[in-house]
Amino acid sequence: MKKLVEEIAKALVDIPEEVSVHEIESQQSVVIELSVAKQDLGKIIGRKGQNVQAIRTILNAASGKSKKRIILELIE
Repeated sequence: MKKLVEEIAKALVDIPEEVSVHEIESQQSVVIELSVAKQDLGKIIGRKGQNVQAIRTILNAASGKSKKRIILELIE
């Protein structure tokens, strides 16, 4: 999941070197923390949150087999 989020984020931003993804796993969920450059934060969020919502939808679809809840957090 970490690699998936990293690849999507790098494709969206202007400064892909600033993309950082950390994964925190517990028994029932996985928290993925995404950090990007300040000027690229708007591109990750998208208009009315469409981009970040699309990333969350992809993560939920990909997490079907693991039976764990995936939570995506944006770190400023």
